[in-house]
Amino acid sequence: MEKILIIDDEASIREALKDILGDEGYEILEAPDGIKGLHIMKTEPVDLVFLDIWLPGMGGIDVLEKIREEYPVVSVLMISGHANVDLAVKAIKMGAFDFLEKPLDLTRVLTLTRNALELEKLKKENRSLKTARGVPDDQMVGGSSGMKQIRDIIAQSADSEARVLILGENGTGKELVARALHNNSSRRNSPFVEVNCAAIPENLIESELFGHEKGAFTGAARQKKGKFELADGGTLFLDEVADMSLSAQAKVLRAIQEMKFDRIGGTEQISVDVRIISATNKDILREIEEGRFREDLYFRLNVVPIHVPALKDRIEDLPLLVDHFMQLFSPSGNPPRTVSAEGMDLMVQFPWTGNIRELKNFVERINIMSDEDEISGDTVLKFLGEQKIVRKSPLLEKFGTMKLNDARDEFEQILLQDRLETCGYNISRTAQDLGIYPSNLHSKIKKYGLEIKK
Repeated sequence: MEKILIIDDEASIREALKDILGDEGYEILEAPDGIKGLHIMKTEPVDLVFLDIWLPGMGGIDVLEKIREEYPVVSVLMISGHANVDLAVKAIKMGAFDFLEKPLDLTRVLTLTRNALELEKLKKENRSLKTARGVPDDQMVGGSSGMKQIRDIIAQSADSEARVLILGENGTGKELVARALHNNSSRRNSPFVEVNCAAIPENLIESELFGHEKGAFTGAARQKKGKFELADGGTLFLDEVADMSLSAQAKVLRAIQEMKFDRIGGTEQISVDVRIISATNKDILREIEEGRFREDLYFRLNVVPIHVPALKDRIEDLPLLVDHFMQLFSPSGNPPRTVSAEGMDLMVQFPWTGNIRELKNFVERINIMSDEDEISGDTVLKFLGEQKIVRKSPLLEKFGTMKLNDARDEFEQILLQDRLETCGYNISRTAQDLGIYPSNLHSKIKKYGLEIKK
């Protein structure tokens, strides 16, 4: 029997959910606040959590963060009042499955419960498979020149104290790069603490980073350590760092410079030893130019820059990535599936605007929804959507995955030979037709060893 934990300070909400879910055969556990809820999770296996956003003592966002860190396969459904919808959406970005708005809708409660428990079941199965097969989920996969360059930079800089700024689009794997830097450093046995700066409300970011003392502001019922303090001795990863407010940037800059800070409401300076790795999907130089990001903070963070290419710019890695994800998500007891040549060709032509994350989700989806041992082209079309596939022109097919200089030379050679033939191998006429000097044409004929018929 699946166990569902309800964390809400309103007894009426707990009672209503208990009646609805109990009638469906679920075992219900209750807690009036986050601290008691987390204590229950330490003593009882829980499959799903209903979590109110506003709780006494420890807020729902803090509780969610603890659950995500300590119980990553447990799905969380947030409960929010109408005025808290924006905060609920941000909670989803932090890893919540979905949210329910008060007053609760019976049908939506049951639908989301079933969906969340199904997801939790799949997560557990996948974790079990990964453990049995020894397939790491956080592995950087690919042999393209861009990936080789990233591995070289990691090898050179991982064991230094240099701050690293990771740039790249959403879904390209910036967090994997940050973890690789940490795991290959002398800090590998110390904490790796991640902060998603885009998912934390502006009025909470300073408390999140630096902590607060009891009574520092309304709702601060206890002392809380910030991420800088929790990462002491290890690595602090500031993901989406360009989404921080300018006031928060100023305090982060000072903390990085001095490795000292005050908790909100505190009077004592706290010293830490933290390596800073940051990442953003934004054009950071444009953010600086338009006054949204501090230039002095940029120079502090950007000691070692790493650019993670979009999937379309390393498309030659796609077959390796597909094989890797097939191993992660293949059904229990079965060997990993493969993709037909036609299916792989269609996937190569797909734009993948969501990058590696989108590809990973797609492979997981077809492993759940398809029963084919070899995924056909029709199945790929069905789940990707034919209208989104960008068919390559015959011209691009001709040049394949050639480097730009090689493709340019190849095209120039073909064009020159064609124009020479068209102009009857008359050098002056051919040069005029191409808009170049005859001496330049002679040089190119010699460079490419072109055939000149008399």
